[in-house]
Amino acid sequence: MFPTDFQWGVATAAFQIEGATEEDGRGPSTWDTFCREPGRVRDGHTADVACDHYHRWAEDLDLIAGLGARAYRFSIAWPRVQPTGSGAANPKGLDFYDRLVDGLAERGIAAVPTLYHWDLPQPLEDAGGWMNRDTAHRFAEYAALVAERLADRVDLWITLNEPMVVMAYGYAFGIYAPGQALMLDALPTAHHQLLGHGLAVAALRDAGAERVGIANHYTPAWPVDDTAEDAEAAAAFDDLLNWQFADPILLGRYPDLGLDMSHVQDGDLEVIGAPIDALGVNYYHPTGIAAPADDALPFAMRDLTGFPTTGMGWPVVPDGLHRLLVDLRDRYGTALPPVYITESGCSYDESLDDDARIGFLNAHVGAVQAAMHDGIDVRGYFVWSLLDNFEWAEGYAPRFGLVHVDYATQRRTPRASYGWYRDLIAGSS
Repeated sequence: MFPTDFQWGVATAAFQIEGATEEDGRGPSTWDTFCREPGRVRDGHTADVACDHYHRWAEDLDLIAGLGARAYRFSIAWPRVQPTGSGAANPKGLDFYDRLVDGLAERGIAAVPTLYHWDLPQPLEDAGGWMNRDTAHRFAEYAALVAERLADRVDLWITLNEPMVVMAYGYAFGIYAPGQALMLDALPTAHHQLLGHGLAVAALRDAGAERVGIANHYTPAWPVDDTAEDAEAAAAFDDLLNWQFADPILLGRYPDLGLDMSHVQDGDLEVIGAPIDALGVNYYHPTGIAAPADDALPFAMRDLTGFPTTGMGWPVVPDGLHRLLVDLRDRYGTALPPVYITESGCSYDESLDDDARIGFLNAHVGAVQAAMHDGIDVRGYFVWSLLDNFEWAEGYAPRFGLVHVDYATQRRTPRASYGWYRDLIAGSS
């Protein structure tokens, strides 16, 4: 059984659902630019309309209320609030999120906004993006503008979503916006995001924020063979792509990456290590790791075999979530704050009778329950996602939603998994 105050929720991201990319003063983001570069996004899709949430937000909040969900994790579009990434706030942008937060309060749903879910204002990228240390300071100024308007009605703030993905997919591998392929030279983007997080924590608290956290993407490294070489490669993967994004916050230091860290300046770790009230855990699957075949990276990523897969081809490994939570407890001990599963979900086909999704979610909820039985303080579970949406470089092909979206008509139709989740929430009350 789950505690009666366990925070069952759903999650979305602004760029993936809002649309209205050129309305009411919103500026361009790196993802708007990326979508218009040929060959970057599947079938040339853009998020210009997406789920039209900017105009249909009240209908979407009603869907959340219909679930009986207790919290909604959404993101605030930086270029909607600050079109150039600096300077005064765009009043119409803040007005939209003001209406959204009020709408949640009217429905008895806790607001859990994420300040940055990958849509960096394009002018900041033109000035160097997250490779530029100044972006961290611009992020803190943006956080202050948003908190000044919303802090009195927000339950939990999330500063960054998955800084690992921004570093790896956006700046190292070039798969996501801004599409740079710097490989290990992208390392400063990790630190500058974390510095921005620490500066934003201070800005949020100054504005009256009561609870602040960060959402990290964790993909546990599993050696594909029982060899010392694969185990060493898996440890390197964990340090670079998992622990690098939590150790500085919770332990006040970076893991030994064996790389040039000259971008870390005196005093930075004190800023990054400001106390947080929650650690968001985004989990989808482990990653198979083998010894590297060349010197480009200290590991090689391999498919894990022997597991069922989602529509994205990702292995379905619920026990990986349980083991991850145990690893977090063992690594951080008393420094680990309360944990929220801030994303958990899967993509399958368009079917409304989505038994595979129900099975996936049920098993992962079970993994959370097992971790709680082991004494780990998990306080919430957010399904990714409420709606089918724009899935980054994959465009509109993947379907992650509890609610099906017909993109031609914008009609929303709850799937069987929506009813399953509604019943789960009701049964745990």
